[in-house]
Amino acid sequence: MDRVMKITRRECRLALISALTVVICVCIGVTMNLTTAADENFDHMGLRTFCMFTVNSNILAAAAMAMVIPYTMDGLRTHNYYLPRWIVDVVYAGVTSVALTFLVSLFILAPVKGFVLIFTGSRFFLHGVCPILAVVAFGFFMSQKHMNFWDSLIALIPVFIYAVIYFIMVVVIGEENGGWNDFYGFVTFLPWWIPAAGIMPVTLLIATGIRVLHNRSRDRRKAEETAFFTETFAGADVRKIVAAMARSRSSAKVLDIVIPTRVISILLEHSGSDCTLEEAGQIYLKEYMECSSVMNLDRFWI
Repeated sequence: MDRVMKITRRECRLALISALTVVICVCIGVTMNLTTAADENFDHMGLRTFCMFTVNSNILAAAAMAMVIPYTMDGLRTHNYYLPRWIVDVVYAGVTSVALTFLVSLFILAPVKGFVLIFTGSRFFLHGVCPILAVVAFGFFMSQKHMNFWDSLIALIPVFIYAVIYFIMVVVIGEENGGWNDFYGFVTFLPWWIPAAGIMPVTLLIATGIRVLHNRSRDRRKAEETAFFTETFAGADVRKIVAAMARSRSSAKVLDIVIPTRVISILLEHSGSDCTLEEAGQIYLKEYMECSSVMNLDRFWI
């Protein structure tokens, strides 16, 4: 069981580091935009920086990663790393958005304005580091849930909202009437209906690629766990194993009792035991409390 716990702890630690890095880098990038004067290359600085999808997508990704941090810290403390489904969906939406930002910067903006200009200064963080790190983190360190097609559609919502706002401000209102200038160049060089028709299918393709990466990482980890549990615990007495797990955890400095139901579920699934999850949980709790009581008495008499 220690092997599984170590793998979980390693994934949890990497998720924490990557999430913190994304949050810090986004804060640096946005702060640089807010404190940088506008010039002929980038006129949307200061408070106007929030008009750009680059900034908004990175803020969304950072906010989603910030939601992950408390769960990773709790996972390191209790060895029970778990992310709620709704947080995974928010992270997925944020990662899809910054992935779109990275690809637009790489294939549209950089060839026009130059790679050095697009990937230096605040853009180094917002166009490069944060999007790449967010995709890696979600693909490999937050791959607990299986993502489906409907999750991909949910991930499109931030892009759709911004696309509608951009269309209204640039095409419907126009810069001459107080709207935005076409700073992404989508309707300057093409009829407006071409980018309008293409943005969502392209984003869905990006979301699908991220989903495939995420699910393959999850399936690979699950296959490794399945092989390990089958080889190690097939036909074993699950009740004794769960009791031993509780005894080993009772000596840890954990204030709250956390029953590792995910690990126990996998153990029950591959051991062939007639023990139920409810029974295993009761055994774990009973053994944990008994060992903790004995240890507390020993400390008192010492």
